[in-house]
Amino acid sequence: MPALYLSEEQVVSLLDMGECIRILEEAFQALASGGASNLPRQRVRVPGGGLQVMPAGYPARGFMGYKAYTSGSRMRVFLYSTTGELRAILGANALGAVRTGAASGLATRHMARPESGIVGVIGTGTQARTQLEAVCHVLQVREVRAFSRDPERCTAYAREMSDKMGVAVAPAASAEDAVRDADVVIAITNSRDPVLEGRWLVPGCHINAAGSNSDDRRELDEEAVRRSDVIVVDALDQARLECGDLLAPAAQGAFRWEEVHPLARVVGGHVPGRRSPAEITLFESQGLAIEDVATAAWVYERARERALGVELPF
Repeated sequence: MPALYLSEEQVVSLLDMGECIRILEEAFQALASGGASNLPRQRVRVPGGGLQVMPAGYPARGFMGYKAYTSGSRMRVFLYSTTGELRAILGANALGAVRTGAASGLATRHMARPESGIVGVIGTGTQARTQLEAVCHVLQVREVRAFSRDPERCTAYAREMSDKMGVAVAPAASAEDAVRDADVVIAITNSRDPVLEGRWLVPGCHINAAGSNSDDRRELDEEAVRRSDVIVVDALDQARLECGDLLAPAAQGAFRWEEVHPLARVVGGHVPGRRSPAEITLFESQGLAIEDVATAAWVYERARERALGVELPF
């Protein structure tokens, strides 16, 4: 069977947020039970750029593969059967944004208080859109406040997301105003310095921090980490390599890595994502290869059903 090439536009036409959250729930359950495996992001650095590769296996679904991208390039997922045949090459920029949001949505389902209705967002880029969309899929959100350093972008984000999600989204004057009294806090920036302070957090809130996937980038200050009663990461081995939000506080004794749980154990029912309504919970997302492979496998199967894509000559 020839492999398929699927463009960004074709991937977008096949994938939606609710479906992606379901796909990732199954994938993390498979990680918990041994039906999937994941390796941390591998970074090859060269003068002026570098290559990043993220491999994973999903034998429970019959696939394996990897995502690859260079500095400033488009992302691609290379999907194989577990017997070694190339099945598809997929444009993965949009896929990556959706699956990153879906992972936060999945964590929110398992960690936030079910009655949570107020969301504060710091950051208004592309990823901030899928982060909020995912949270709105798993909670009955009543109100959203968003902050960006660029007021025009923030206003545009608020208008777009209000229309898309049917929820009132209002620009906030500051990051503190955005997260004050919020039940769920989303931090999704490329900041090198903390944008979320622990003193702003209210008991019972849940934090999705998805912007720090390098040891020199931080979105949370040390107090926010110290105040988090439950800390969950998408994968411990990857977090210990590149989660800037946790590396510095760990060195200062703000928490012990032994107390941090991988999301697979929470989704698999081995540990609770929340133990009481008053706890502050934190999900730190670096993005995993298994999320890309699981999502790409589902997209590939739908593309075959609908006769989409271009068959490759190998």
